[in-house]
Amino acid sequence: MESTQQPQAQPQEQAYKFPTEEVTLPSKGLLYPEGHPLKSGIIRMKYMTAKEEDILTNQNYIKNGTVIDKLLQSLIMDPIKVEDLLVGDKNAVLVAARILGYGQDYTFSYPNPTTGENEEVTIDLTEADDKELNTTLMIEGKNEFEFELPTSKVLLTFKLLTQEDEKKIDAELKGLKKINKTSSPELTTRMKHVIQSVNGDRTTKAIRDFVDTQFLARDARAFRNYLDSVSPDIDLTFDLTFSDGTVVEDVNVPIGVNFFWPDASV
Repeated sequence: MESTQQPQAQPQEQAYKFPTEEVTLPSKGLLYPEGHPLKSGIIRMKYMTAKEEDILTNQNYIKNGTVIDKLLQSLIMDPIKVEDLLVGDKNAVLVAARILGYGQDYTFSYPNPTTGENEEVTIDLTEADDKELNTTLMIEGKNEFEFELPTSKVLLTFKLLTQEDEKKIDAELKGLKKINKTSSPELTTRMKHVIQSVNGDRTTKAIRDFVDTQFLARDARAFRNYLDSVSPDIDLTFDLTFSDGTVVEDVNVPIGVNFFWPDASV
C-alpha cells in the first residue's frame, strides 16, 4: 500500500551567513579548565551588523554598564559566555570587535601638550601587540601563580580575574558603599578576590584578615606590579603624533562605547 505520510519539512537554511574571523586570545587558552570551550585559545567572531549598532546605542545597557558585554556576546559565535573570559582576553576581543566592525583606524581626541588644545589623532589598532602569558610562572598548569612579598616574606598564591570575578567585585563594592558612603575600598576588595592563599592558608577569613590588617603598602604595590606583569592582555599603549610634530609616548588608548562607534551620540 502506498504510504500517505507527507514528508516532514526540513529546516529552512539560514538565509544570510555572516563572515567570521578567528581571534587568538593572549592567554592562548592555557588558564581555562580542561574541557572549557575557551581552552582552545581561539574565539570565532562575526562581523558587526545593524543589530549590534542597536546594542551600542541601547540606553538601558549603557546606564547599567552592560553594553560592552551585550555587544561581545552578540558577536561571539562559539558557545562561550563573556563572563568566563579573563579580563586581558576580553580586552583583546574588544579590540578585535572594533576592527571587524569599523576597521583598524581609530580616531579620538587627545590634548596636545605643546598647545594645550584637544586634537584628533589616529592610531592603527592592528599594531597593538598581545602581552602573552609566561607559562613557566603557572602553578600546575592552571590559573594560579605564586609571589613572595619582598618585605614581609609572606607567600601568596593568586589567580587572574575573569569578567565574572569583576562583576562580583563590583557588587561587593556597591554593597559596601551602601554601608559607608565615604569609603573607597576598591584596592583591598580586589585583592581579596585575587589572592587564593596566604602562606598556604586558603580560608576566606585568613585572606581577608591579611588584606585588612597585615598587607604592608610597599608589599601591596610590589604585588600589584607583579600581577600586572604576569597577566596576558593586549597592549593598548601607543605613541601619538600631533599635527605640529609633537609626539607623546606610551599613551593608553581610551576604550568605551565611542571606541566602537565614534559618531554615536551616547
